[in-house]
Amino acid sequence: MGQSKKKMGLSTQILLGLVIGALFGYFFPEIGAKMKPLGDAFVRMIKMIVVPLIFSTLVIGIAGTGDFKKLGRLGGKAIIWFEAATTVALAVGLIVVNFVQPGIGVDMPIPADASAQAAATAKKTIDMGEYLLHIIPTNIVDACARNDMLQIIFFTCFFGVGVAHIGKDGETIVNMCRSIAETMFKVTHYVMKLAPIGIFAMISYTVGSFGVAMLIPLGKLILSLVGAAIIFLAILLTCASFITGINFLHVVTGVKEALLLAFSTASSEAALPIAMQRLEQLGVPKNIVTFVMPTGYSFNLDGSTLYSSLTVIFIAQIYGIELSLGEQLLMMLTLMLSTKGIAGVPGAGFIVVAATATAFGLPADGVAIVLGVDRILDMIRTFCNVFGNCVATVVVAHWEKDLTKESFNEAYQKNFNS
Repeated sequence: MGQSKKKMGLSTQILLGLVIGALFGYFFPEIGAKMKPLGDAFVRMIKMIVVPLIFSTLVIGIAGTGDFKKLGRLGGKAIIWFEAATTVALAVGLIVVNFVQPGIGVDMPIPADASAQAAATAKKTIDMGEYLLHIIPTNIVDACARNDMLQIIFFTCFFGVGVAHIGKDGETIVNMCRSIAETMFKVTHYVMKLAPIGIFAMISYTVGSFGVAMLIPLGKLILSLVGAAIIFLAILLTCASFITGINFLHVVTGVKEALLLAFSTASSEAALPIAMQRLEQLGVPKNIVTFVMPTGYSFNLDGSTLYSSLTVIFIAQIYGIELSLGEQLLMMLTLMLSTKGIAGVPGAGFIVVAATATAFGLPADGVAIVLGVDRILDMIRTFCNVFGNCVATVVVAHWEKDLTKESFNEAYQKNFNS
């Protein structure tokens, strides 16, 4: 009898933590609002894994090839997919917001502090020249301390090629990195046992702090973003399945814990270690996972671009400001460039919306309205960001001929369907 009892899976435990946390935050909002430190502690535990994991696995992957030409090809293919995906995300956001018109009829009082915060945020800009220069680290220890993914990747690529070309001593470094990577995956396994508790705390805090009353006036905006995200992901999965011949519903099954984690914590970094682990179990080579996934966190923020295009037009609709098709296309081009520089900046999606809205003459107070539900919107866009990067990694692996339909199905049957 005891043996026939099936153990509850991690994704079921996470889902349970999410539901119970939402109910707890609703019925006990005062206690729920104080749960944030517990949730933050869990997210910090996962973030502490990210730097050693990325560094060690990327060195193993690059030192295995020691080929800058292959790295360049891999990066080129990844950028092509990233650009295509983010352009589709922007277009879907614009089409949905123009069709649904969630900003029409929204009449909400704006707290003075929110208005001041929005005005201050609107003054922040992201300089593309400065951003590109910023990719090159002056101090790799400082980059690791700040969890700056692009700087870490830039240094590690050079380091990995260097390791590949120093002969026997290089093998010692690769073996050491292999041990570090295995250790970090084991640490991920331990930390993930706390995931249901961490997610319970995060959701309790979100519902307890913001309540349901805040969601009702902006319900149309939230539902518009959810609908746009579903349409975008359906297009993405259909295109990816057509290109690769792989059943991407199996990819969804493989990375479901990472997606639930991204949604619950609103942190892409928190989902990164488990997403990388699951993609490797789906047959994607380690060197592609460790290069494409972290790079995608800077260049392939599908959810953030979708949110940005939808929210800027939403603000225009609140104030009855008509934007012509030409103005909307110009805004789309602006967002296409500005969303590339938002990785690693806290609340960066919000900064882009505020800066773009102001640049097109929209009132900063409109941005303050969105601030009230930004946490909920952040959960949706983070889910979309992580999902988009998982899909990109599988597609790039297929383009590199390192993952076939047969090898994927074999890995899926072995690790997820046994």
